[in-house]
Amino acid sequence: MKKITIIILIILPIISCSNQKTMINIETVKKLEINKFLGTWYEIARFPHSFEKNLVGVTATYSLKKDGIIKVLNQGYKNTLNGELKKAVGKAKVPNADFPGKLKVSFFWIFYADYFVLELDENYKWAIIGSSSPKYLWILSRNSQMDEILYQKLIKKIIERGYNIENLIRVEQKIIK
Repeated sequence: MKKITIIILIILPIISCSNQKTMINIETVKKLEINKFLGTWYEIARFPHSFEKNLVGVTATYSLKKDGIIKVLNQGYKNTLNGELKKAVGKAKVPNADFPGKLKVSFFWIFYADYFVLELDENYKWAIIGSSSPKYLWILSRNSQMDEILYQKLIKKIIERGYNIENLIRVEQKIIK
């Protein structure tokens, strides 16, 4: 009995920690008008990940192709706003019209990843993008700079969804007037 108790005491914290990592609210917006979402978005903040490592001045530009697929152009500058421009072209789609905020995006052949529009300004001025994984999160804006009061409001929304913002990176952007 003592051995079972010790095993439970060892396993229980591991199970509860792993559950905490995935206890985020990934409910998406109920309405998403793709034509309003198209265009260029500036990356204001993100969680770190290998495919955007050391990139600043990052933008995502969405355009609709004739076949109804969304073309995705992600680009950013290596290390500084004067650094080498890196580009990645992909595609996105809404696989289920009943859940318009749950898109799938692909930058490599037939492999698609989740792209969840978690929060969206009613005038499509800013968006919070996530995934089915708590490892991915972005704050996007139609402007290269975001007012600090609005930024803090979005941070609050992210925290309320259960995300740990400890590693959130503010992305340096060019000031565009």
